[in-house]
Amino acid sequence: MKIYTKTGDKGTTALVGGRRVSKGALKIESYGTVDELNSWIGLIRDQPVNEPRRDVLKEIQDRLFTIGADLASEPEELRKKPIPSLFDEDITLLEKEMDKMDTELSPLRAFVLPGGHQSVSYAHLGRTVCRRAERLVIRLAEEEEVNPMVVKYLNRLSDYLFVLSRKMTQELGSEEITWKPRL
Repeated sequence: MKIYTKTGDKGTTALVGGRRVSKGALKIESYGTVDELNSWIGLIRDQPVNEPRRDVLKEIQDRLFTIGADLASEPEELRKKPIPSLFDEDITLLEKEMDKMDTELSPLRAFVLPGGHQSVSYAHLGRTVCRRAERLVIRLAEEEEVNPMVVKYLNRLSDYLFVLSRKMTQELGSEEITWKPRL
């Protein structure tokens, strides 16, 4: 099977279920941004500092594929076959990982400027793409039914990526630069 089908040459794509929609549709923008986030998570996972977290980051990538499948599908009542699901345990995993990292970090008393090390910057970029995906999915949910677990997972994942960026800063011996507003 060839990778190119030419079916999208006129600016449409097929949802899981077959219905064709504009590639500019909010639904496509939503799962496309989740796909972009998945690529950032892959880059974050590939950083040597994240060797101990590779399995967790791979699990996150798998969940993002689950979210993409959910967003790319017709509403549940129109689906012809089942798709993967998110579970409470997926969110609990992120919370447990954050709690574990938090016990080894100094308390946060100010906003942190992104950066300090290239690997940390990747985590911050992932976090901001995650927030964008979350905003798009929330907008989509205002137009059509969206699994509420998707919004919850993306919200928790952006928190996880922030805590991860702080943990990476610590492990890399980089400076965590806090924002000092001009008054």
